[in-house]
Amino acid sequence: MGKNISKAKSVETMVRVTSHHVRNEPIPFNTAFFDQIQINKSAVDRRASTLTKRRSVKKEYQAAWLLKAITCMDLTTLAGDDTKGNVMRLCAKAKNPVRKDILSALGMADAGITTGAVCVYHNLIPFAKEALEGSHIPIAAVSTGFPAGQITLEQKLKEIDMSVKAGATEIDIVISRALVLQSKWEELYEEIKACRIACGQAHMKTILATGEIPTYTKVAKASMVAMMAGSDFIKTSTGKEAVNATLPVSLVMLRAIREYQQLTGYKVGFKPAGGIAKAKDALAWLILMKEELGMDWLQPDLFRFGASSLLGDIERQLEHFVTGAYSASYRHPMA
Repeated sequence: MGKNISKAKSVETMVRVTSHHVRNEPIPFNTAFFDQIQINKSAVDRRASTLTKRRSVKKEYQAAWLLKAITCMDLTTLAGDDTKGNVMRLCAKAKNPVRKDILSALGMADAGITTGAVCVYHNLIPFAKEALEGSHIPIAAVSTGFPAGQITLEQKLKEIDMSVKAGATEIDIVISRALVLQSKWEELYEEIKACRIACGQAHMKTILATGEIPTYTKVAKASMVAMMAGSDFIKTSTGKEAVNATLPVSLVMLRAIREYQQLTGYKVGFKPAGGIAKAKDALAWLILMKEELGMDWLQPDLFRFGASSLLGDIERQLEHFVTGAYSASYRHPMA
Protein backbone atom coordinates (compact mmCIF):
# COMPACT_ATOMS: atom_id res chain seq x y z
CA MET A 1 0.00 0.00 0.00
CA GLY A 2 2.88 2.36 0.77
CA LYS A 3 4.08 1.99 -2.82
CA ASN A 4 0.60 2.76 -4.11
CA ILE A 5 0.27 5.88 -1.97
CA SER A 6 3.69 7.03 -3.13
CA LYS A 7 2.50 6.75 -6.71
CA ALA A 8 -0.70 8.57 -5.83
CA LYS A 9 1.36 11.44 -4.44
CA SER A 10 3.45 11.46 -7.61
CA VAL A 11 0.36 12.38 -9.64
CA GLU A 12 -0.77 14.98 -7.11
CA THR A 13 -0.03 17.68 -9.66
CA MET A 14 -3.02 16.52 -11.69
CA VAL A 15 -5.29 17.51 -8.82
CA ARG A 16 -3.54 20.76 -7.96
CA VAL A 17 -2.79 22.26 -11.37
CA THR A 18 -4.97 25.19 -12.41
CA SER A 19 -5.24 26.93 -15.74
CA HIS A 20 -6.03 30.52 -16.64
CA HIS A 21 -7.73 31.71 -19.77
CA VAL A 22 -9.32 34.79 -21.24
CA ARG A 23 -13.06 34.89 -20.64
CA ASN A 24 -15.20 34.25 -23.72
CA GLU A 25 -16.57 37.51 -25.08
CA PRO A 26 -19.58 37.82 -27.40
CA ILE A 27 -18.74 38.11 -31.08
CA PRO A 28 -21.03 39.33 -33.89
CA PHE A 29 -23.64 36.86 -35.09
CA ASN A 30 -22.33 35.05 -38.17
CA THR A 31 -24.10 32.12 -39.79
CA ALA A 32 -20.82 31.08 -41.44
CA PHE A 33 -19.85 29.59 -38.07
CA PHE A 34 -22.52 26.91 -38.30
CA ASP A 35 -24.31 26.90 -41.68
CA GLN A 36 -22.26 24.02 -43.05
CA ILE A 37 -22.43 21.82 -39.93
CA GLN A 38 -23.74 18.33 -40.62
CA ILE A 39 -23.16 15.70 -37.93
CA ASN A 40 -22.79 12.03 -38.85
CA LYS A 41 -24.81 10.41 -36.07
CA SER A 42 -23.56 6.87 -36.63
CA ALA A 43 -19.93 8.02 -36.55
CA VAL A 44 -20.48 9.97 -33.33
CA ASP A 45 -22.26 7.05 -31.66
CA ARG A 46 -19.53 4.64 -32.75
CA ARG A 47 -16.74 6.88 -31.43
CA ALA A 48 -18.50 7.36 -28.11
CA SER A 49 -19.20 3.65 -27.70
CA THR A 50 -15.49 2.81 -27.95
CA LEU A 51 -14.34 5.44 -25.48
CA THR A 52 -14.42 3.40 -22.29
CA LYS A 53 -13.28 0.23 -24.08
CA ARG A 54 -10.05 1.72 -25.40
CA ARG A 55 -8.99 3.58 -22.26
CA SER A 56 -8.94 2.69 -18.59
CA VAL A 57 -7.47 4.25 -15.47
CA LYS A 58 -6.40 1.93 -12.68
CA LYS A 59 -5.19 1.92 -9.08
CA GLU A 60 -3.40 5.04 -7.84
CA TYR A 61 -3.99 6.88 -11.09
CA GLN A 62 -7.71 6.22 -10.82
CA ALA A 63 -7.64 7.69 -7.31
CA ALA A 64 -5.95 10.82 -8.63
CA TRP A 65 -8.48 11.17 -11.45
CA LEU A 66 -11.38 10.76 -9.02
CA LEU A 67 -9.97 13.50 -6.80
CA LYS A 68 -9.72 15.66 -9.90
CA ALA A 69 -13.40 14.91 -10.65
CA ILE A 70 -14.36 16.21 -7.20
CA THR A 71 -12.61 19.54 -7.83
CA CYS A 72 -14.61 19.88 -11.06
CA MET A 73 -17.99 19.17 -9.48
CA ASP A 74 -20.88 21.57 -9.09
CA LEU A 75 -22.39 19.99 -5.98
CA THR A 76 -26.07 20.50 -6.59
CA THR A 77 -29.42 20.48 -4.86
CA LEU A 78 -32.39 21.44 -7.01
CA ALA A 79 -35.30 19.73 -5.30
CA GLY A 80 -38.72 21.07 -4.50
CA ASP A 81 -38.23 20.30 -0.80
CA ASP A 82 -34.89 22.10 -0.42
CA THR A 83 -34.51 23.94 2.88
CA LYS A 84 -31.88 26.03 4.60
CA GLY A 85 -30.71 22.89 6.41
CA ASN A 86 -30.22 21.01 3.13
CA VAL A 87 -28.16 23.83 1.70
CA MET A 88 -26.04 24.25 4.83
CA ARG A 89 -25.21 20.52 4.84
CA LEU A 90 -24.48 20.61 1.10
CA CYS A 91 -22.05 23.49 1.59
CA ALA A 92 -20.34 21.73 4.49
CA LYS A 93 -19.82 18.73 2.21
CA ALA A 94 -18.55 20.98 -0.59
CA LYS A 95 -15.87 22.36 1.75
CA ASN A 96 -14.87 18.87 2.95
CA PRO A 97 -15.94 16.46 0.23
CA VAL A 98 -13.77 13.52 1.32
CA ARG A 99 -13.29 12.15 4.81
CA LYS A 100 -10.05 13.34 6.37
CA ASP A 101 -8.76 9.83 7.09
CA ILE A 102 -9.08 8.92 3.40
CA LEU A 103 -7.28 12.07 2.29
CA SER A 104 -4.51 11.42 4.83
CA ALA A 105 -4.03 7.90 3.53
CA LEU A 106 -3.77 9.31 0.01
CA GLY A 107 -1.20 11.88 1.06
CA MET A 108 -3.63 14.67 0.18
CA ALA A 109 -4.66 15.94 3.61
CA ASP A 110 -3.24 19.40 2.93
CA ALA A 111 -4.26 19.66 -0.72
CA GLY A 112 -7.26 21.88 0.03
CA ILE A 113 -9.63 19.77 -2.05
CA THR A 114 -13.14 21.18 -2.39
CA THR A 115 -15.84 20.89 -5.01
CA GLY A 116 -15.78 23.33 -7.90
CA ALA A 117 -18.98 25.12 -6.83
CA VAL A 118 -22.31 24.74 -5.08
CA CYS A 119 -25.44 25.03 -7.24
CA VAL A 120 -28.82 26.02 -5.77
CA TYR A 121 -32.09 27.76 -6.58
CA HIS A 122 -32.15 31.57 -6.41
CA ASN A 123 -34.04 31.81 -3.11
CA LEU A 124 -31.42 29.67 -1.37
CA ILE A 125 -28.41 31.78 -2.36
CA PRO A 126 -28.29 33.66 0.98
CA PHE A 127 -27.99 30.38 2.90
CA ALA A 128 -25.21 29.15 0.62
CA LYS A 129 -23.42 32.48 0.96
CA GLU A 130 -23.58 32.23 4.74
CA ALA A 131 -22.36 28.64 4.78
CA LEU A 132 -19.50 29.24 2.32
CA GLU A 133 -18.21 32.46 3.89
CA GLY A 134 -14.44 32.41 4.06
CA SER A 135 -14.07 29.72 1.40
CA HIS A 136 -13.20 30.18 -2.26
CA ILE A 137 -16.10 28.01 -3.45
CA PRO A 138 -18.32 29.80 -5.99
CA ILE A 139 -22.11 29.89 -5.72
CA ALA A 140 -23.91 28.91 -8.90
CA ALA A 141 -27.61 29.66 -9.29
CA VAL A 142 -30.01 28.26 -11.86
CA SER A 143 -31.99 31.00 -13.53
CA THR A 144 -34.16 32.09 -16.49
CA GLY A 145 -37.18 29.97 -15.66
CA PHE A 146 -35.24 26.81 -14.88
CA PRO A 147 -35.81 24.08 -15.98
CA ALA A 148 -38.30 24.74 -18.81
CA GLY A 149 -37.32 28.31 -19.65
CA GLN A 150 -40.93 29.12 -20.49
CA ILE A 151 -40.95 32.73 -19.30
CA THR A 152 -40.37 36.00 -21.11
CA LEU A 153 -36.90 37.36 -21.80
CA GLU A 154 -37.67 40.29 -19.51
CA GLN A 155 -38.42 37.87 -16.67
CA LYS A 156 -35.26 35.90 -17.43
CA LEU A 157 -33.07 38.99 -17.23
CA LYS A 158 -34.72 40.04 -13.97
CA GLU A 159 -34.02 36.61 -12.45
CA ILE A 160 -30.37 36.83 -13.44
CA ASP A 161 -30.02 40.32 -11.97
CA MET A 162 -31.58 39.22 -8.70
CA SER A 163 -29.32 36.16 -8.40
CA VAL A 164 -26.17 38.18 -9.10
CA LYS A 165 -27.17 40.78 -6.52
CA ALA A 166 -27.87 38.01 -3.99
CA GLY A 167 -24.31 36.73 -4.31
CA ALA A 168 -24.20 34.19 -7.12
CA THR A 169 -20.93 34.31 -9.04
CA GLU A 170 -22.03 31.77 -11.66
CA ILE A 171 -25.39 31.68 -13.43
CA ASP A 172 -26.76 28.58 -15.17
CA ILE A 173 -29.30 29.77 -17.75
CA VAL A 174 -31.71 27.72 -19.87
CA ILE A 175 -32.36 28.55 -23.50
CA SER A 176 -35.75 28.74 -25.18
CA ARG A 177 -35.75 25.34 -26.84
CA ALA A 178 -38.39 26.44 -29.36
CA LEU A 179 -35.80 28.73 -30.98
CA VAL A 180 -33.57 25.70 -31.66
CA LEU A 181 -36.42 23.51 -32.86
CA GLN A 182 -37.49 26.24 -35.31
CA SER A 183 -33.89 27.10 -36.31
CA LYS A 184 -34.31 30.71 -35.20
CA TRP A 185 -30.60 31.06 -34.63
CA GLU A 186 -30.31 34.85 -34.56
CA GLU A 187 -33.13 35.10 -32.01
CA LEU A 188 -31.36 32.48 -29.90
CA TYR A 189 -28.12 34.46 -30.18
CA GLU A 190 -29.81 37.69 -29.07
CA GLU A 191 -31.48 35.98 -26.10
CA ILE A 192 -28.25 34.41 -24.85
CA LYS A 193 -26.25 37.59 -25.43
CA ALA A 194 -28.79 39.60 -23.40
CA CYS A 195 -28.44 37.06 -20.59
CA ARG A 196 -24.67 37.34 -20.76
CA ILE A 197 -24.86 41.13 -20.40
CA ALA A 198 -27.21 40.73 -17.43
CA CYS A 199 -24.71 38.36 -15.76
CA GLY A 200 -22.05 41.06 -15.63
CA GLN A 201 -18.96 39.62 -13.93
CA ALA A 202 -20.76 36.38 -13.05
CA HIS A 203 -19.78 33.52 -15.34
CA MET A 204 -22.61 32.17 -17.47
CA LYS A 205 -23.27 28.50 -18.20
CA THR A 206 -25.79 28.01 -21.00
CA ILE A 207 -27.94 24.88 -20.71
CA LEU A 208 -28.98 23.50 -24.10
CA ALA A 209 -31.29 20.75 -22.73
CA THR A 210 -29.98 18.40 -25.40
CA GLY A 211 -32.48 15.69 -24.50
CA GLU A 212 -35.12 17.96 -26.05
CA ILE A 213 -33.12 18.73 -29.21
CA PRO A 214 -33.90 16.14 -31.89
CA THR A 215 -30.62 15.93 -33.84
CA TYR A 216 -26.90 16.12 -33.20
CA THR A 217 -26.66 18.72 -35.99
CA LYS A 218 -28.98 21.07 -34.10
CA VAL A 219 -27.02 20.42 -30.90
CA ALA A 220 -23.82 21.46 -32.67
CA LYS A 221 -25.42 24.57 -34.16
CA ALA A 222 -26.96 25.58 -30.83
CA SER A 223 -23.54 25.11 -29.20
CA MET A 224 -21.89 27.43 -31.72
CA VAL A 225 -24.59 30.10 -31.34
CA ALA A 226 -24.34 29.93 -27.54
CA MET A 227 -20.59 30.42 -27.69
CA MET A 228 -20.85 33.29 -30.20
CA ALA A 229 -23.22 35.01 -27.74
CA GLY A 230 -20.60 34.90 -24.97
CA SER A 231 -21.31 31.75 -22.95
CA ASP A 232 -18.48 30.89 -20.58
CA PHE A 233 -19.69 27.27 -20.49
CA ILE A 234 -22.10 25.23 -22.53
CA LYS A 235 -24.01 22.62 -20.53
CA THR A 236 -25.86 19.53 -21.70
CA SER A 237 -28.94 19.40 -19.51
CA THR A 238 -30.93 20.70 -16.60
CA GLY A 239 -31.02 17.23 -15.07
CA LYS A 240 -34.82 17.37 -15.27
CA GLU A 241 -35.26 16.06 -18.82
CA ALA A 242 -36.09 12.43 -19.65
CA VAL A 243 -32.64 12.15 -21.30
CA ASN A 244 -29.76 14.12 -19.82
CA ALA A 245 -25.98 13.98 -20.36
CA THR A 246 -24.76 11.27 -22.74
CA LEU A 247 -21.30 10.65 -24.13
CA PRO A 248 -22.35 11.04 -27.79
CA VAL A 249 -24.02 14.42 -27.31
CA SER A 250 -21.07 15.52 -25.16
CA LEU A 251 -18.71 14.55 -27.99
CA VAL A 252 -20.69 16.75 -30.39
CA MET A 253 -20.51 19.70 -27.99
CA LEU A 254 -16.80 19.23 -27.28
CA ARG A 255 -15.95 19.24 -30.96
CA ALA A 256 -17.95 22.45 -31.33
CA ILE A 257 -15.90 23.91 -28.46
CA ARG A 258 -12.67 22.84 -30.17
CA GLU A 259 -13.72 24.36 -33.49
CA TYR A 260 -14.80 27.58 -31.81
CA GLN A 261 -11.45 27.87 -30.05
CA GLN A 262 -9.65 27.36 -33.35
CA LEU A 263 -11.79 30.05 -35.01
CA THR A 264 -11.72 32.68 -32.26
CA GLY A 265 -8.99 31.81 -29.76
CA TYR A 266 -11.51 31.63 -26.90
CA LYS A 267 -11.66 28.58 -24.65
CA VAL A 268 -15.22 27.76 -23.61
CA GLY A 269 -15.98 25.42 -20.73
CA PHE A 270 -18.19 22.32 -20.73
CA LYS A 271 -20.60 20.94 -18.14
CA PRO A 272 -22.37 17.58 -18.45
CA ALA A 273 -25.28 17.27 -16.04
CA GLY A 274 -27.94 14.77 -15.13
CA GLY A 275 -27.57 11.02 -14.70
CA ILE A 276 -23.84 11.03 -13.87
CA ALA A 277 -24.02 9.14 -10.59
CA LYS A 278 -21.13 6.64 -10.57
CA ALA A 279 -17.38 7.10 -10.33
CA LYS A 280 -16.90 5.09 -13.52
CA ASP A 281 -19.14 7.59 -15.33
CA ALA A 282 -16.99 10.47 -14.11
CA LEU A 283 -13.89 8.71 -15.42
CA ALA A 284 -15.50 8.28 -18.84
CA TRP A 285 -16.16 12.01 -19.12
CA LEU A 286 -12.67 12.90 -17.89
CA ILE A 287 -11.18 10.61 -20.54
CA LEU A 288 -13.41 12.20 -23.17
CA MET A 289 -12.30 15.68 -22.13
CA LYS A 290 -8.62 14.77 -22.20
CA GLU A 291 -8.80 13.06 -25.60
CA GLU A 292 -10.91 15.70 -27.33
CA LEU A 293 -9.72 18.96 -25.75
CA GLY A 294 -6.56 18.18 -23.77
CA MET A 295 -5.34 18.76 -20.22
CA ASP A 296 -6.25 22.47 -20.19
CA TRP A 297 -9.90 21.46 -19.98
CA LEU A 298 -9.38 19.20 -16.96
CA GLN A 299 -9.64 22.16 -14.61
CA PRO A 300 -12.68 23.60 -12.82
CA ASP A 301 -12.55 26.85 -14.76
CA LEU A 302 -13.24 24.90 -17.97
CA PHE A 303 -14.97 21.70 -16.86
CA ARG A 304 -17.70 20.93 -14.35
CA PHE A 305 -19.93 17.99 -13.52
CA GLY A 306 -23.49 18.84 -12.55
CA ALA A 307 -23.94 16.25 -9.82
CA SER A 308 -25.72 15.40 -6.60
CA SER A 309 -25.16 11.69 -5.88
CA LEU A 310 -21.85 11.32 -7.74
CA LEU A 311 -19.72 12.49 -4.82
CA GLY A 312 -20.85 9.68 -2.52
CA ASP A 313 -19.81 6.97 -4.98
CA ILE A 314 -16.45 8.62 -5.65
CA GLU A 315 -15.73 8.73 -1.91
CA ARG A 316 -16.59 5.02 -1.60
CA GLN A 317 -14.20 4.21 -4.46
CA LEU A 318 -11.43 6.19 -2.80
CA GLU A 319 -11.94 4.33 0.45
CA HIS A 320 -11.79 1.05 -1.46
CA PHE A 321 -8.44 2.10 -2.93
CA VAL A 322 -7.11 2.89 0.56
CA THR A 323 -8.53 -0.11 2.46
CA GLY A 324 -9.25 -2.73 -0.18
CA ALA A 325 -12.87 -2.99 0.95
CA TYR A 326 -16.11 -1.18 0.15
CA SER A 327 -17.87 0.56 2.98
CA ALA A 328 -21.58 1.12 3.47
CA SER A 329 -22.95 4.14 1.63
CA TYR A 330 -24.16 5.76 4.86
CA ARG A 331 -20.50 6.31 5.80
CA HIS A 332 -20.27 8.79 2.95
CA PRO A 333 -23.25 11.12 3.23
CA MET A 334 -23.59 13.54 0.34
CA ALA A 335 -25.25 16.23 2.42
